Amino acid sequence: MRTVRRNILIAVLFILLLVFLGTVLIFSGRTTMNPAGTVGNTAGNLNNGGLFCEYNGTVYFSNANDGGSLYAMNADESNVRRLNTLKVGNILAGGKYLYYFQTGSASSDSGFGQLQGMKSFDRCKLNGSDATALTRDVVVTGQLVDNYLYLLVSKLTGTSFYKMKIDKSEQVDLADYYINPACAVNGIIYYNGAQDDHYLYALNTANDVVSEVWKGNIWYPVVEGDYVYYMDVANNYRLCRYSMSQNVIQILTEDRVDCFNVGNGYIYYQKNGKSPQLKCMYTDGSYAQVIAEGNFTSINMTSQYVYFREFANEAAMYHAPLGSSAYSRFSPAEE
Repeated sequence: MRTVRRNILIAVLFILLLVFLGTVLIFSGRTTMNPAGTVGNTAGNLNNGGLFCEYNGTVYFSNANDGGSLYAMNADESNVRRLNTLKVGNILAGGKYLYYFQTGSASSDSGFGQLQGMKSFDRCKLNGSDATALTRDVVVTGQLVDNYLYLLVSKLTGTSFYKMKIDKSEQVDLADYYINPACAVNGIIYYNGAQDDHYLYALNTANDVVSEVWKGNIWYPVVEGDYVYYMDVANNYRLCRYSMSQNVIQILTEDRVDCFNVGNGYIYYQKNGKSPQLKCMYTDGSYAQVIAEGNFTSINMTSQYVYFREFANEAAMYHAPLGSSAYSRFSPAEE
């Protein structure tokens, strides 16, 4: 009798163990949803390639000193560590995950790196582990809003804009034309028209309804508070800002602008022309100063630094403390 009871007890414990292990496996493979209000990166960074992304005090970045591999560091540039060896861009962060578009191994090593040579838009944990490909589409620009990725992609059949849930459970086609989702604020994606006009439009991510905001002639809108910062298409791509509450335009510079970024009270932009310069000014257009002579691009900003690289030279990345005119080569290495 005791033997029978013991065997029954062992069987029950074995079943409970199987149930426990099954539950652990189910939950370990489940994608954790993001906190409300999550936005993957700033509009200015994404419009400049999304090479840097700051999240909860950590900066995730594409290290030009290591072929564009994914790295992480503190906001003060300490504690540098490599997360993977893939060449990445369009970096997004939210909740427990990073997202990025990878174009293959950043090293010339054979083996496993070559197996990952196919382009894809990936999700991984914040420490770089458990990477999984979400789509093989070529992502032009992507943004994370709450639990959805809004992706502008290039296909053989043309341009496509769609949203995808972060666990790949849903994919909804939204447009078959150019919509740049970089500028996301309070659940609204602001973008400029690219078909019949260059007006400012708003996509409400709660219901995917589009509305017209302002009949401007703009490119690369960046919304901060009441202001929309943009390149003025009709006037030689000068920088302006538009007050949505007052319906007033303010010209910030007459320089022709190639690219720009806005954040922490500053605007950094590349001046085009016979004497190209990287310049900085306050967000009201005052106190303009030259940071560097020459052609620069990929202007990314964090809470403490601005990063930029030489035009047509991906390996030459520079950085400067925000507001400083002194810059130097940015060559981080693992600590």
